[in-house]
Amino acid sequence: MKTVFGKSLLVLASAALGLFCFFALVILIFMNSLYYETNTRNMRAAALTLSPFLDETFFNNAGAQSPLPEIGRAYRLTLTGTDGAVVYDSGFDAQNMENHGGRPEIMAALAGNEGHARRKSGTAGIDNLYLAIPVYSGVPPRMLGALRLALPVPGFGGRIAEALLPDLYLPFLAAAAAAILAVYTFSRSLGRSFMRLEKLAKTVSSTPHTGIAALPLVSVSDTEEFRTLEKALRNMAAELARRIEEAQAEGSRLEGILNGMNEAVFAVDGGLILRLVNPSARRLFSIAEGDEPYFLEAVHATELEAAARRVLAGGGPEESELHLYAGGTRRFFRVFAGPLKPAGGAIIVLEDITRLKRLEQVRKDFVANVSHELRTPIQLIKGYAETLPDLLPEDGETLRRGLALIQKNAIVMENLTTDLLSLAAIEAMEDSPGGRPDAEEQDIRPLLDEAARAAAFFAGGKRTSISVECRPGLCAKVHGALVVQALVNLLDNAVKYTPPGSDVVVRAFTSGDSDGELFLEVEDNGPGIAPEHLNRIFERFYRVDRTRNPAAAGTGLGLAIVRHIALTHGGSAEAESRAGEGSVFRIRLPLVRRSH
Repeated sequence: MKTVFGKSLLVLASAALGLFCFFALVILIFMNSLYYETNTRNMRAAALTLSPFLDETFFNNAGAQSPLPEIGRAYRLTLTGTDGAVVYDSGFDAQNMENHGGRPEIMAALAGNEGHARRKSGTAGIDNLYLAIPVYSGVPPRMLGALRLALPVPGFGGRIAEALLPDLYLPFLAAAAAAILAVYTFSRSLGRSFMRLEKLAKTVSSTPHTGIAALPLVSVSDTEEFRTLEKALRNMAAELARRIEEAQAEGSRLEGILNGMNEAVFAVDGGLILRLVNPSARRLFSIAEGDEPYFLEAVHATELEAAARRVLAGGGPEESELHLYAGGTRRFFRVFAGPLKPAGGAIIVLEDITRLKRLEQVRKDFVANVSHELRTPIQLIKGYAETLPDLLPEDGETLRRGLALIQKNAIVMENLTTDLLSLAAIEAMEDSPGGRPDAEEQDIRPLLDEAARAAAFFAGGKRTSISVECRPGLCAKVHGALVVQALVNLLDNAVKYTPPGSDVVVRAFTSGDSDGELFLEVEDNGPGIAPEHLNRIFERFYRVDRTRNPAAAGTGLGLAIVRHIALTHGGSAEAESRAGEGSVFRIRLPLVRRSH
């Protein structure tokens, strides 16, 4: 019985029966003691009554036939001499009986005292109650021997069965039945109260926290303690529901913050097992949803693991910058690692600063390249400007050469400044959607012709032919002026690097489907470009001709402008070439303009 009802019934019934049996046993023991005391008192009275009738004749064989008072016939009478020898016994032959001097009651009587004992008789073989007194005769009194009375007594169980059980059987059963019924009623009431309380607890646990306040008020019990317990349970459930709502709201806020962060966030326990990974971190390190591996297995960076271990070892928060491999590329990160309290563990936050580092490097390269590009013309202009005032009128040729050089280098600086301003304007359009002019549906062939004419004009006397290839009616949404500028820059480079008398081709075509791309290509048969330069030729100030050949002098910004014009259209720029086999520069523009 593992229920409250069963256990309480068993315990209380056992206690009631045990208490009843205890009191019954106490009563029986008292009655048993009273039984022996009563018989002992009666035997003493009988012995004292018999003693005056006994004289010396009773202590010889003739005395055995002498008459005794009626009271003496209720007991077994035994007479012994002063030496303990049996001289008379009312139940057995005294001649065949052993000396009784060793019996405790006889020993007490021969010593002048009253003696009594309770034991199994060696002669009769049954339990007897014995009482013995000394017998005196004459004046002065002389001890004749001992008088002993014996009363057969049944066992305690026998006396109970014969005397008590017939009278106590029905009351005992009635009392036991009443006790069991009372215990059953009480246990049943207690068990039902607990069952109602259990049902209420299950209802609370299975009810959504939003519906706990609407639970019906069902009385568990009319007992004050159970009502108090029920009230405490309902209050606890309401408080738990409130805290669950607060925790869910706080969890939703934290989840929204973590999901909206661009930084990668990791939380690890004391064993460096991932316990929280936000979406940015999963994307950055390609961690599957629901996958929470060991921290090092996720990031593959011992530097991050070492930072987390230092924090777990008791170190304070720390910040550092690391160069890590993530998302398929090497990137720069600003790393914060700190303890996660009070749960224990550590939190690691990675902020991607690759773009900032690259911009910083671009700024450094830009300053260095601009300074390098301007140093030579400024020095030449400064030198000739210092020399010209000292020239004599007859030094006209030197004066003309100096002025021409000053003009040429001023044009170089002007072109550099113009290209820088042009690149800045294009970047502003690319980075600011509100600053970009709207593209218009335009016929592409006129744009190619305009670019070819401009490039032929700038080529001067160099005998290079520029041919245009474009099917009639090819139209696309583009910024016409920007497309012409990009093609002029590509054609200008092609003319500069192509040997005299060579051909340069500018062409336009589409990929064939309505959602395809518009391709603008400039092809030459010049010296070509080595493979190691192809990935960098669209960078600012990057030149394949490291010697800066005056014949091919330029600002180093033309291809960078081409690339940013392509990006403004949502496209890209690329080049194909092999050393000694000419080059193809290509602009890829989407036919349907992409959103920025």
